[in-house]
Amino acid sequence: MAITFTDLHTESGLKSLEEFLAGKTYISGDQLTKDDVKVYAAVSGNPGAAFPNASKWYQAVSSKLAPSFPGQAVGVRVGGGAAASAEAPPATKAEAADDDDLDLFADETEEEKKAAEEREKSKKDSSKKKESGKSSVLMDIKPWDDETDMKKLEESVRSVEMPGLLWGASKLVPVGYGIKKLQIMLTIVDDLVSVDDLIEERLTVEPCNEFVQSCDIVAFNKI
Repeated sequence: MAITFTDLHTESGLKSLEEFLAGKTYISGDQLTKDDVKVYAAVSGNPGAAFPNASKWYQAVSSKLAPSFPGQAVGVRVGGGAAASAEAPPATKAEAADDDDLDLFADETEEEKKAAEEREKSKKDSSKKKESGKSSVLMDIKPWDDETDMKKLEESVRSVEMPGLLWGASKLVPVGYGIKKLQIMLTIVDDLVSVDDLIEERLTVEPCNEFVQSCDIVAFNKI
């Protein structure tokens, strides 16, 4: 988790740190982490009594970092900065052994990197929605005879609504003997709409069959 604060050399920056540390020992809770080291490096020194939470945190981090850098001043800014006048006492063997377990600047191991990558991939996979394929269909819809009201026929066809079905452009095409057929485009979501079912269960049954005699698929293309 990336922790950032405004300029910690200013009163407003220290105030934001003070509020963030309310009820906490360290930046991320009860354990010293790299976030503490980064913020510690940005602070000029102990914030003082005006910022009790930040001051307590600063002292806690100082006590952890001082043994890790024998010979450096207590309260030194990590990454460069003015050191306090008092030098830290040399670390004992026991302290050095404990500090071996706390490598504040160690790079991530291959196992840690791999685990992080797998977690990130898992998040992306879980949040990514499955996208279903779509198809464009051109259909001929024929009336019963030349007396069929083609306007009502088209209205009847377009009244059919289904999830994943979108009616498109249409035109009347002469067939012969004064009869015209309706040629219409439609777009479907493949997982939601079956064109065969659309014809058999919607377009050639009541109420559409009052105007529609039959339907033919002229073209069917995946989008």
